[in-house]
Amino acid sequence: MAMGLADPRPMRAGVRTSRHGRVIAFEEVHGLRCASVPETLLACARWLCVIDTVVLVDCVLHLRLATRAEIEEVIRPRRPGARRLREALALADERSESAFETLLRLLHVWCGIDVVPQHEVVDADGVLVARVDLWVTGTTSVHEYDGDEHETAIRRVKDRRRDRRLDKAGRVRRGYTSGDVLRRPVTVLEDADRAIGRPHDPARIRPWTKELRRSLFTPAGQADFLRRVAGQGGG
Repeated sequence: MAMGLADPRPMRAGVRTSRHGRVIAFEEVHGLRCASVPETLLACARWLCVIDTVVLVDCVLHLRLATRAEIEEVIRPRRPGARRLREALALADERSESAFETLLRLLHVWCGIDVVPQHEVVDADGVLVARVDLWVTGTTSVHEYDGDEHETAIRRVKDRRRDRRLDKAGRVRRGYTSGDVLRRPVTVLEDADRAIGRPHDPARIRPWTKELRRSLFTPAGQADFLRRVAGQGGG
């Protein structure tokens, strides 16, 4: 709950408050005053790690719920969460279309692999072949996240046809699952290293795994989040 400095603090289990010297921007949703989207992102950044915050910012930008300029307006000195939100905004990309697309992109970024989200592959005649999740820049490789919807019979048929079109266009498509991104990320790194012609060094995955362990996408990150929230009263 966002409250003014003079407002009485509710002493209720599970309620966390933040005190503000000025009225923060809000909108009414079904009669309830809710903090604006940028203010909500700032509040989340106070509690979440960088990866989790980037996922939220990507979603907000992709759905056009707020602009980068509007988010930057709430990032002011001494505001809790400001430093993390600034870091997340620098890593954000509005072209990501799902949480795991964001995670797959960040995995590449933290391993020093340059990628382009939602890249359009065209054939020799300039006809669109497919729009892919990630193009490994300067290569023929495209890396994509394959969610559960890709396991349905109808989707499998469409995917195989699409795979053949990409192959005909000279592209190498590699699909990854949530398990690859969260538990076997070094396999993604190995593919990316091979794509750019760089000697494979498994140690490059460490920045990604270090940040991932802090996120809500892992049991360790979830436990750490709950400890921090439980140990922090309103303020």
